[in-house]
Amino acid sequence: MLIMWSERPRYPDCRKQKHIICKMTPFSKNTVSVPLWIPFVMLFGSVCDGGKILVVPLEGSHWVNMEVLIKALHGQGHSVDVLRPSSSWFIKENSTYYGSITIPSTEAMDEKFIENMVSESINYESGKSNWLGTLSLYLDTVKYTYKMHEMVCQLIINMFESEEIMKTLKEKQYDLVLTDPVWAAGIFLAHKFKLPLVYNVRWTTPGEGHFEIAPSPLSYIPITRSRNTDKMNFFQRVQNIFSYLLMYFQYGYFNLAQYQALCDKYFHPPVRFYELLQGADIWLMRVDFVFEFPRPTMPNVIYIGGFQCNPAKALPHDLEVFMQSSGEHGVVIMSLGSFISVLPDEISTEIAAAFARLPQKVIWRYTGKRPSTLGNNTLLVDWMPQNDLLGHPKTKVFIAHGGTNGVQEALYHGVPVVGIPLFFDQYDNLLRLQDRGGAKIISLEILDQNTLHATIQKLIRDSSYRLNMQRLSHLHRDTPLKPLDTALFWIEFVMRHKGAAHLRSESYKLPWYSYHSVDVVVTLFAVLLIFTLSVFLTVRYLCFKCCSRKRKNE
Repeated sequence: MLIMWSERPRYPDCRKQKHIICKMTPFSKNTVSVPLWIPFVMLFGSVCDGGKILVVPLEGSHWVNMEVLIKALHGQGHSVDVLRPSSSWFIKENSTYYGSITIPSTEAMDEKFIENMVSESINYESGKSNWLGTLSLYLDTVKYTYKMHEMVCQLIINMFESEEIMKTLKEKQYDLVLTDPVWAAGIFLAHKFKLPLVYNVRWTTPGEGHFEIAPSPLSYIPITRSRNTDKMNFFQRVQNIFSYLLMYFQYGYFNLAQYQALCDKYFHPPVRFYELLQGADIWLMRVDFVFEFPRPTMPNVIYIGGFQCNPAKALPHDLEVFMQSSGEHGVVIMSLGSFISVLPDEISTEIAAAFARLPQKVIWRYTGKRPSTLGNNTLLVDWMPQNDLLGHPKTKVFIAHGGTNGVQEALYHGVPVVGIPLFFDQYDNLLRLQDRGGAKIISLEILDQNTLHATIQKLIRDSSYRLNMQRLSHLHRDTPLKPLDTALFWIEFVMRHKGAAHLRSESYKLPWYSYHSVDVVVTLFAVLLIFTLSVFLTVRYLCFKCCSRKRKNE
């Protein structure tokens, strides 16, 4: 028989191992014996090693989706090290699929920090919005984001000032840095050790990732937290521009300045931090255009929206029994994400009362005080297999805060969403689903048992919401490659080729006046002005000369 082994090189050091062809025939005096290990190699893959990857992640839901990539990279044979602060409460020090490098930290974005930030946001969203409340929320946001980046800067200082840590990182000889660019520690390390850089990105240090790398016309691309869609009237466009200026004032003068100070301290020759931020080889964007509004993009932006989603697996026995007990009415699921498992008593009481009036069963991820209005149809849990519950045929509605992971999972499984946004990008995420007819948003300001009950019933009784979400789900899944496979390909592509410079635009190296051709416009205007002025003066001079001669002749 003829056995052919043909493998496309996957890892950086596999380029020579492209084709192995063995011809096996019945034994005779002319037979060439084949070593016994060759069939095992053909069955179990290449014998070469994978790459070495340094991962610099964030906490919370950002770590949840980064962990999906890390497990997949480990499964491909790569060696992965995760850099974590000593005070991390999400990223474990010991793992079977990654090694860890722990950086000493006196402060961190810990549970107390998040609780205070969420509490202030909930208090604002629950009250009547006015200009004073909006200003207060803006100042609180500036305060918390500044503090968060201050903690990251201290982490970078601790790292760069430690000879032992820097020596360890250098000796590892990594092939690539994979990071979430909301925190800049990974960006600093990639520049320090001259390593290719890949982002697992939706947000960056200044804001939404597209705005840092791609043309972003404000006439139809809404700024995060502007609460606009891509269809804006004149006044909404004015608001959108104002939101843009406010956002870049906040991040430019309060957050980016902190990182620039570290660039000036640790990098010689000097380098602009914003240039480092924009200079990543590949941007793995955690959205796709089934979810995101259409907009200009760049060749090194790769869309992997929903990469963390999978077909539903079987539920634990007790949950499956609960789901089946719902009969024809089905089940409503509620979860407010990684950071929020407790709500103020007055809000949780109203939510529980609304659930008690439903004919459906309810599974609610909640660890706070048991509400007095909780009905017998509601099951409180500390944790839930959210993806598997959303993929269950009994699930009718998902009540969520609007985090990217939860919204993508609901879209993947085609489940309508009742959105209760609390902070950051959550309203904007839910707005994208609502604009496509798959969700309904309830602000905390108007949330009570009547509005929540009525909204849930509307989404269940009006079949258009489910049909719209199922249509979006079909569009999302109809791709040549799964999003996770796409992400793995491009990470390995960068390792094989030691970067992706041919996909990077040089525009990020231009000053703003060159990027927007202000210097060209000013120069052309000056030339036109000089030419016009020259013509005017010449004509004026000739007229003056003619008039002078005429007077002399008279």
